[in-house]
Amino acid sequence: MSPVFVGSDSNDSKIRSNRIGFAASTTDPGSFSAGEAYYNSTDSQLKVNDGSAWNAVQGSGSFEAVASGTLSDGSTVVINTNGTVDAVTQTTDTTPSAGTPVVFESATVLITAVVYVGNSKVVVAYRDGDNSNRGTAVVGTVSGTSISFGTPVTFNSVTTNYISAIYDSTNDKVVIAYTNQSDSNKGTCVVGTVSGTSISFGTPVVFDSSDLSFVSATYDSTNSKAVIAYRDTTDSYKGKAIVGTVSGTSISFGSDAVYESSNQTSDVAATYDSTNQKVVIAYSNNSKGKAVVGTVSGTSISFGTPVEFQNNTTTQSSATYDSTNGKIVIAYRHDDSSYHGTAIIGTVSGTSISFGTAVVFNAAMTGEISATYDSNSGKVVIAYGDEGNSTYRAGTAIVGTVSGTSISFGSEVVFENANTTYIKTAFDSTNNQIVIVYDDNGNSSYGTAVVFSAVVQTTNLTASNFIGFSDGAYTNGQTAKVQIVSSIDDAQVGLTTGSQYYVQNDGTLSTSAGSPSVFAGTALSDTQISVKL
Repeated sequence: MSPVFVGSDSNDSKIRSNRIGFAASTTDPGSFSAGEAYYNSTDSQLKVNDGSAWNAVQGSGSFEAVASGTLSDGSTVVINTNGTVDAVTQTTDTTPSAGTPVVFESATVLITAVVYVGNSKVVVAYRDGDNSNRGTAVVGTVSGTSISFGTPVTFNSVTTNYISAIYDSTNDKVVIAYTNQSDSNKGTCVVGTVSGTSISFGTPVVFDSSDLSFVSATYDSTNSKAVIAYRDTTDSYKGKAIVGTVSGTSISFGSDAVYESSNQTSDVAATYDSTNQKVVIAYSNNSKGKAVVGTVSGTSISFGTPVEFQNNTTTQSSATYDSTNGKIVIAYRHDDSSYHGTAIIGTVSGTSISFGTAVVFNAAMTGEISATYDSNSGKVVIAYGDEGNSTYRAGTAIVGTVSGTSISFGSEVVFENANTTYIKTAFDSTNNQIVIVYDDNGNSSYGTAVVFSAVVQTTNLTASNFIGFSDGAYTNGQTAKVQIVSSIDDAQVGLTTGSQYYVQNDGTLSTSAGSPSVFAGTALSDTQISVKL
């Protein structure tokens, strides 16, 4: 089997990839990092750089090295800088932590929204208080436990309120819903396209010409629709919702539907139950916490009967869907219970929803509540302002674990030691991190973001140290035989013939690349893989 060349230097004397190189000859170990390897096609040897010289380990599709730890037959293997080999492993630290806050807008930020758009990127939408209260958006890029931002872009050049944002994954578009205060608070929507670290927008579309407030959008991934829930102040404060369809850089809407006909609907929070294919809207109505289940059909939405989850005053509701347990999680402030931060679990059945017992997650005055689901850890993260922390509302986050119809919480983590408002959260499924955005009152009310880790996972896999598969079971200190490029490993299970596989951070194989992207080879059968680094 001839080696596959994936890159070369200017004189073609050395060819390499970011995991292993293939060369006719090379004498420059310094151009490779210690622990990296290349395959010399002249003498059919795999050579490893120890930092000062190239050392041949063995040709003919395999080599031997001392095992550092236990290797099972067929396990993915990395080479260490000292020449020993390890199984690819991932360790998990369940202690949550927050990175260093980063300013995304050096101006007063009022009202925020954040949504994950793939490729380690989020879009933050907000009202820029130092720029005529314009609706503004900026693209953030997550790297590890930090985040950086591009240049802010205006999507509405006048006063903007009640901002909510979703990502339409079918059309690869951001949809921002808001009320245009300079135009009688009409409900308005705009479609954004992310390119690199910037975002551009189409023409805004009015979805309801009434005076609206408490706008909350969610994405129906089954029907590829945007669903916007809100309060219609003009129509006796009724709760309404409308379905939007993205096309190119625009969006069109069906007719609105009423989900709450009684007056005084407020604190609206929408989420999508992908298992039951239902929209769930949590809200406050006549000082009671309620939720209702909606079903999208075409460009319309219909609702079941609203259900109370709290029979006295609730405000600042936030809702998210726990896809692991198939539950709706509603976090809110229980105003009639000393304004404590509270959460409750909902179970959707048909067009209705039932609830477990409410659980307090912060036994102090709580504000600015935002809940999101971390699908990597299977945990719910709630960010909020904790007024029980000294004399200010410190930015705080807590991790919740759903079990049945209840939820339990770990310890609080302070991510901002200052009065923190307009808190919103989104989960970055590429980096498995939560992005929290907020107004930092301790820093001139600048728009700020921080990366929060519900769990911390580390791996010994890098973009360059994977070399092949263990050809047998070995214990620590034994000499292990490793099948490398040009060999066939036959100790796999459940592969799909003809599919390409990538090494994951925990050592398993997947047809999707992980981070880092490490190509392993092509499946020849359900148990065999041809090693092609």
